[in-house]
Amino acid sequence: MTIINLTPHAITFLDGNNSVLKVVEPSGTIARAAQTRELVGNIDGLPVNHCHYGEVTGLPEAQPETIYIVSALTAQACPERSDVYIVDDAVRDENGRIVGCRAIAHI
Repeated sequence: MTIINLTPHAITFLDGNNSVLKVVEPSGTIARAAQTRELVGNIDGLPVNHCHYGEVTGLPEAQPETIYIVSALTAQACPERSDVYIVDDAVRDENGRIVGCRAIAHI
């Protein structure tokens, strides 16, 4: 199986003991979903928008034995793609920074 990282960051997969299982470097292409906002009101003086997600760019056509890791927003914009995944089960250090993940997930 080929895993292609379409995010701008390396993805570090960790096991239950926080040992590195695999690091998937960025591919150099970033998949993004177009986003538009419509002001629909306000709450306590704060604007409230309704967001619409549109066309996804930077996502290659499906290929055999290949999956793509993208941002959660991008994955939500293309739920019909069975080859699109996000990182899941984040692992944080003592300062709360994400240092890796334990899994991938499909939206």
